[in-house]
Amino acid sequence: MSEDNSQRDDNSVLSTPSRESSSFFDEDDLNDLPNFNYFQKVRGSDPRIATCRGKLQNKRSKLNQEINKELRLRAGAENLYKATTNKKLRETVALELSFVNSNLQLLKEQLAELNSSVEVYQKDSTEPAMPMIPLGLKETKEIDFRDPFKDFILEHYSEDSSLYDDAITEFMDIRQAMRTPLRDNSGVSLLFDYYNQLYFVERRFFPPDRSLGIYFEWYDSLTGVPSCQRTVAFEKACVLFNIGAVYTQIGTRQDRKSSRGLDSAVDAFLRAAGTFQYIHESFTNAPSMDLSPDMLDMLVQLMLAQARECLFEKLELQSQDLRDVDVCLDLGQEAAQVADAYSKVFGLISVPSVKDYVAQSWVSLAMVKQEHYRALSHYHVACGLLSLLKKQSSPKKHPAPKPPTPKKISVDANDNNNGSLSLPNRTRDTLQYIHAPNVEDDAKLQIEIRVPKDEAECRLLGRAHLREAVLRHDESQRLFRMCRELRGKDSLISELRRAHRRASELYKSLEEDDDFRDMLDPPLIVASTKFQLSLTPPDFAQFRVQDLFKSLGPVAIFSAKHHWTAPRTIQLVLQPGEKGDGFGFMVRGDAPVVVAGVDGGSLAEAAGMKQGDFIAAIGDEDVKWAVHEHVVQKIKEAKKNGSSLCLKLVTPMDRNYLKPRTSVTSNKGSFSPTSTTSSSSSGVSSGSHSPQGSVTSSRLAKQTSHQKKLTWNPFRNKAKGDEPNGYEGNVILR
Repeated sequence: MSEDNSQRDDNSVLSTPSRESSSFFDEDDLNDLPNFNYFQKVRGSDPRIATCRGKLQNKRSKLNQEINKELRLRAGAENLYKATTNKKLRETVALELSFVNSNLQLLKEQLAELNSSVEVYQKDSTEPAMPMIPLGLKETKEIDFRDPFKDFILEHYSEDSSLYDDAITEFMDIRQAMRTPLRDNSGVSLLFDYYNQLYFVERRFFPPDRSLGIYFEWYDSLTGVPSCQRTVAFEKACVLFNIGAVYTQIGTRQDRKSSRGLDSAVDAFLRAAGTFQYIHESFTNAPSMDLSPDMLDMLVQLMLAQARECLFEKLELQSQDLRDVDVCLDLGQEAAQVADAYSKVFGLISVPSVKDYVAQSWVSLAMVKQEHYRALSHYHVACGLLSLLKKQSSPKKHPAPKPPTPKKISVDANDNNNGSLSLPNRTRDTLQYIHAPNVEDDAKLQIEIRVPKDEAECRLLGRAHLREAVLRHDESQRLFRMCRELRGKDSLISELRRAHRRASELYKSLEEDDDFRDMLDPPLIVASTKFQLSLTPPDFAQFRVQDLFKSLGPVAIFSAKHHWTAPRTIQLVLQPGEKGDGFGFMVRGDAPVVVAGVDGGSLAEAAGMKQGDFIAAIGDEDVKWAVHEHVVQKIKEAKKNGSSLCLKLVTPMDRNYLKPRTSVTSNKGSFSPTSTTSSSSSGVSSGSHSPQGSVTSSRLAKQTSHQKKLTWNPFRNKAKGDEPNGYEGNVILR
């Protein structure tokens, strides 16, 4: 459930770099720009296209709506049960509540089955492969921004709102399209485009002191429970979650039987992990379970485990033609590393705050993979040890694409025919490190051999690892059979059976009919890897967008948090013989140009011009984005021609932009420090430097953002004493 919080601030934790200097083009101008395809890119997928993933998402959307309906019915029934004192009515309501709860449980089980449908997202292949876990997209409802935005443009910006119909429609089209993104890079680009548009829209239309009545409602990806808030921050977090979800689906659909496909899968899973980590670090006290810290932490580790699993598969693929003892030992340690990764995932997913909301198949699959890769680690170490015997008996060099299958061999350590074992230094060091020290409780049950000295010890240690591999494979298949949702995953059971059969056949080839000794457990394998994984955070600057509402002016000045007077028009008319006197005011700065000073008794003062006014337009030309030189040129032309000068001015109400907020030594800012130009009677530039900080510079804004408290975050942690008496949190607003 969500808590509505309308407290916001301009300094967004999830904001993108400022793009005030980016250019905006009309659709007619695009014909002259062959490389510019912003308005021509694919806008999401067609919901009518009946793809497997599309059908699955449609089912998810319908289930979310049904869950929302049942939640409303339950809330109404609970309120009626509390309000009534009629015993018969209370019994009827209690019976109805039991039916509603049963329906809710059934719907949540159906949603869990959808989350368990991992095979739909896998790459179609004739060879079996271990399935990966993708995430479904969060669903949202369509929002009509027209009336709130148009009213705010008319009220706050005092402009004709009809001029921005196309911009509002374009923004709504982007939001509608991002609800059904394609499962490829174009879908990711679309989601980033909408996210970056929110940077401008939040500053243009969402003031920190009041609400426009716009509510963002999103459904939980795991539970289907809706959450509703008024802040753009919640919208941003949900869009970021969908970006991570699309990355998981991209990684899952890759062809993992090729090196290129495995590289793409690793990249996608690392990007998904980086996105979830970004959300985890930027938000607290999330309104939905899929955005909670524990859930995001689990998702990050799950994506890292799947990326490491792909790296292990790539190492297996590249070494299948030639596997010597060193390669086999490396594979064993890499497999142990994957097993440890899934062990960590299982620990996080078993927490009640996570386990109660994820599909049971995810928990079971993490356990299955943990045992499966633990078995593979013992299997590869055994293959490496047995390859030493094969190499010792045959000095010729030849590849070993398949595991060695020696004939019936005696494992008697006292056999006089067993010769000493010659090991390279690297192999000896690896064997010394790869085996963990015995645990005191299990010391009597474990083999004490770490580095085999002769062939007998090598056979004994290799056979012990093979036996452990078979037992681990048996355990993975047992865990597989215990989960009902996993039983229908054909690729999973095929891969488990193939690995089990391979280890069993090799182990049987080493059995002796007259060997009745108990086989001891092998030492544990120390996990190690040569690949260091690093998260890939979302790169917002890679997906640059144009401010759809750029005509309102520079967002640093003309935003929802700033206030100014209604635009007023003044007419400055030079009388004959007054050309030398000029208009009597000075300007400076760029985008927008500000009135730096007004001469006493001049035409400008008589017309009502004030120091600090912004020049919004000269005649019919909008100059809010104009540079200083262009505005000065227009003023000089009017003076030279002796014609009148028509200016549209606005006066800022919240601060004087000619005076800095704090002492800043930097000359960087929107206003040029040497651009002061006089339009007084002398007609000569004063040459004096502009006061620093006339408009918030990038450095000043950065300092202010650090000094100012971020009170807008809807997920921020609150002190217990902040809530008034009778405060009720976790409420869904409708």
